[in-house]
Amino acid sequence: MAAPMEEDPDGGPALPWAQAPVFSYSERDLIRSGVRWGDAAGSPFDAALRSAWDQRVSAGCFRYRLPSDGLPSRRLPGPRRFLAQLNPQRATERRPPQDIRSLRQPFEPERFNFTRIPAREVVFRLRREGEAGAEAQAGREAEAVLVINVSPLERGHVLLLPEAARGLPQLLTQEAALRALELLFLSADPGLRLGFNSLGAAASVNHLHLHAYYLDQSLGLESAPSSPLLAPPEAGGRRFLPVHLLSEPPGRGLLLYTDGGDLARAALTLHALCQLLLHRSLAHNLFLCRGCPPGLPPAQPACRLGVRAVLWPRAALFGPKPLSQPFAVALCELAGHLPVNNPQDYRSLTEARVLDALGSHLLPEEQFSQLLEDVSQMLKE
Repeated sequence: MAAPMEEDPDGGPALPWAQAPVFSYSERDLIRSGVRWGDAAGSPFDAALRSAWDQRVSAGCFRYRLPSDGLPSRRLPGPRRFLAQLNPQRATERRPPQDIRSLRQPFEPERFNFTRIPAREVVFRLRREGEAGAEAQAGREAEAVLVINVSPLERGHVLLLPEAARGLPQLLTQEAALRALELLFLSADPGLRLGFNSLGAAASVNHLHLHAYYLDQSLGLESAPSSPLLAPPEAGGRRFLPVHLLSEPPGRGLLLYTDGGDLARAALTLHALCQLLLHRSLAHNLFLCRGCPPGLPPAQPACRLGVRAVLWPRAALFGPKPLSQPFAVALCELAGHLPVNNPQDYRSLTEARVLDALGSHLLPEEQFSQLLEDVSQMLKE
């Protein structure tokens, strides 16, 4: 079992998480069975995160409070069954986004970053078994931290800072991908979602972070049909996991699946794909959730034991996000979860309108096909 939360006085006093409690875990705590919708049982990680998050609510740490009975939600008619939620305060109360000008914009310590947040916004530090003692002290800058998102999408909305003190820009590292995968396997709740917005794809802070939150309703992405990009034995070679292509609109997404036994390889594959996209000057959104193994159709559509990671390449878009749109297009919207800005759009939104909005931000089919040639070549290495 995961170790109980403990106080750890080590760390630089200038960092807001220097005195934060530690959540320790090991390979034995990763959950690879028994995860299903309708099972209220959580894990030690779920209990620790939800408790700490609720404490921050009581302490008034957020810019607004979510309704105690949940955000207004509706399923849009249609086969995709998109989930719309009315959350106007996130659009109006959140911190203004930074001026992002490049996919590889360097970290700028003089601008807002997560080393400047109040200590009360820190949930806890994450420590793998074996990182304690001298090794942990030497690698303190690489410590992973969870902090609350003060403008939450849903209950439990936190930010994962994989290597918090290093001052890394918003470029997905292999370590960040591994931490995200581990967090999902630490949870027994199929509603936990994680995701990453690159610069030029709705990231608003240029300090390496991923979003994590609980959404207690299923999404079509968990069991969406897909087809392999390459046939065996070339599907993933020796280094990488196989890559699949989403088959349903809006499509144009790359799907990886792991049952938890190959997390290092999964993280390596995600990192390599993101590096390839950066080489082609493409922005991207990544969404990770519990889901079933890939297939067309999936052989086990009700299974939620593994993790699906979907990466959407897109043309980079810089400048302010227009509030006139019913929703932004970022990691959760592409996955089918639509936080909507105003009641009128919430009531009138249709599946066709959503598909048009999502498709307009993704690569055109011809450009996506050209990208797949590069991905295929990478996987054969």
